[in-house]
Amino acid sequence: MTMPRQSDILDLISNYRSKGEPFALATVVRTVSVTAAKAGAKAVILADGSITEGWIGGGCARGAVLKAAREALADGQSRLVSIQPDEQLSEHRVKAGEIRDGVVYAKNMCPSQGTMDVFVEPVLPRPHLTVCGASPVAVALADLARRMGFFVTVCAPAPEHAGFGEADRLVDGYAIPVDGSERDYVVIATQGRGDSLALKAAVQAPCKYLAFVGSRKKAAALKADLTASGVASERLEHIHAPAGLNIGAITPDEIAFSIVAEMIEIRRRGQRTL
Repeated sequence: MTMPRQSDILDLISNYRSKGEPFALATVVRTVSVTAAKAGAKAVILADGSITEGWIGGGCARGAVLKAAREALADGQSRLVSIQPDEQLSEHRVKAGEIRDGVVYAKNMCPSQGTMDVFVEPVLPRPHLTVCGASPVAVALADLARRMGFFVTVCAPAPEHAGFGEADRLVDGYAIPVDGSERDYVVIATQGRGDSLALKAAVQAPCKYLAFVGSRKKAAALKADLTASGVASERLEHIHAPAGLNIGAITPDEIAFSIVAEMIEIRRRGQRTL
């Protein structure tokens, strides 16, 4: 078998990153005795479990690594998989499938009986935030969220685009782009200029976080109007209003900070043990 060149894998990684497609990078970091792949071998694994480029060995390692890759892409956490023969597992007093000190142990069923340690790293696209409006909070939010690693789309009337800094994408009006996903974040920061229009567009879009910058009373009134206009009430149940964590924010920058903090809390939920 012809081994793939390192440059091919690096090119593929760059390509997936530029397209914003999630993948996992598996790297063999240590081998003991006879193994098909050696330290430094890499493979690119997609969310469906397919290896698009690279080599991490045969069936002895493949199943455990692919399982770790799927789990890593689901929760965003890296994993170190140690594939060992049964005797080695017994010596370490661990069982296949057990996790100890951050290491996932798996059994090597192949006659070679070698040991292979594989680091599996999820490479996820930048989280996507859509900001509707051109209020001072919207401008501050777009700037801060981008610095926190979000891909920022601004939806606002074209004449108001000049008020923003380096947004990743500018959309004329409040129509949410159709290429969104259930992993996205949407914040309505119109603050009196197109509130209903923006919120009505936002509740139709898939997202994991939808927030409205305004009081609970104002949000309740808008929800009532949208329900009366035919918007299903279940689409309105999960709107965060007022947007952001309750830190006593007053200024636009402080409100933007509270919103980004809330988005980060939601994004990282379950990824760290306190």
